[in-house]
Amino acid sequence: GLIFYDTKVTVMNRVLNATVQRTADHAAPEITLDPLEIVGGEIRSSENSYFCQAARQLSCVPSSQLCVKLASGGDPTYAFNIRFTGEEVHGTSGSFRHFLWQVCKELQSSSLSLLLLCPSSAVNKNKGKYLLTPSPITYAEEQLFHFFGQLLGIAIRADVPLPLDLLPSFWKTLVGEPLDPDVDLQEADILTYNYVKKFENINDETELEALCAEIASQHLATESPDCPNKPCCKFTYLTMTGEEVELCPRGRHIPVGWENKDVYATAIRSLRMRELQTPECMTAVRAGLGSIIPLQLLTTLTPLEMELRTCGLPYINLEFLKAHTMYQVGLMETDQHIEFFWSALEMFTQEELCKFIKFACNQERIPFTCPCKDGGPDTAHVPPYPMKIAPPDGAAG
Repeated sequence: GLIFYDTKVTVMNRVLNATVQRTADHAAPEITLDPLEIVGGEIRSSENSYFCQAARQLSCVPSSQLCVKLASGGDPTYAFNIRFTGEEVHGTSGSFRHFLWQVCKELQSSSLSLLLLCPSSAVNKNKGKYLLTPSPITYAEEQLFHFFGQLLGIAIRADVPLPLDLLPSFWKTLVGEPLDPDVDLQEADILTYNYVKKFENINDETELEALCAEIASQHLATESPDCPNKPCCKFTYLTMTGEEVELCPRGRHIPVGWENKDVYATAIRSLRMRELQTPECMTAVRAGLGSIIPLQLLTTLTPLEMELRTCGLPYINLEFLKAHTMYQVGLMETDQHIEFFWSALEMFTQEELCKFIKFACNQERIPFTCPCKDGGPDTAHVPPYPMKIAPPDGAAG
């Protein structure tokens, strides 16, 4: 926390450029994607998604081939080139950025089961934020999590911010910071947090009975075996994926009483914390990331800084974009139509601005920093900087 973000990024970028493994005399790996595979609104099956098409084809490419220098200049070097079946694209930049955008859309949809919408979303807290799906994984899923980790590293080297909305607990676990059993539980699953708090704050048995009766009315409890009419809870709870699990051996047969209510509350909290850490999934993600960038770099970054470096800011700063715009061939910032252009953009919502950026350069977010702000030459620019506005190609009029 004592080092400025910009300083960390400078060091990180130097290390990334010093750990390049694919040099200019090596051709970039190329993958072919079929856009028709994903046509039809909701993706027909996960195997046809760009994410899985790419994972399959890149699984036989050594990861060293994906470790390239940081992107710079007009048509930068990327980890791999993309050819779309039946489409002709100039340069490699646009199709690569479009691919990353599409993959993030797939990851945050129901077509792939790697990410799960956080339970708090249901009650409008952290709406639209995702976490790694906490469930035992197959070998095939482990490979997909590994590829997900590689994509995070590839995006960092390409300086293309990924439009991913992940919970802070994901970034904490990624950089190896411990989770906070209160803050992180509340962010991920506020209903469970409130449920646990109710049990922790009970003062006497009457309150416990009333609470069990309230839960019973929501079908979470059953009647006590000793007194048939007295409702009680058992040592079971629902996982984030909706399965009922026992919180201890034979939990289905153990009623919650005054003596063990704290044990019950602690067991639920532990269940959620394990789900947030998802060790098996996270190990695979970190292994993938580590095959593209040195993991030691993560020790200097806070979770928020790691998110900024990978995903940029989720909003577009128009002043920053204006400062990095070039006017070509006789156009000037004071021209009437240029002024109209900027005042129109000022009326856009953030969502519309993201769509404008996507239209202009095939990505939704713009990098948080820009090489030229430290006096770097214009050639150090990575698209979308500088944004170029040119006059029409045709005759005047």
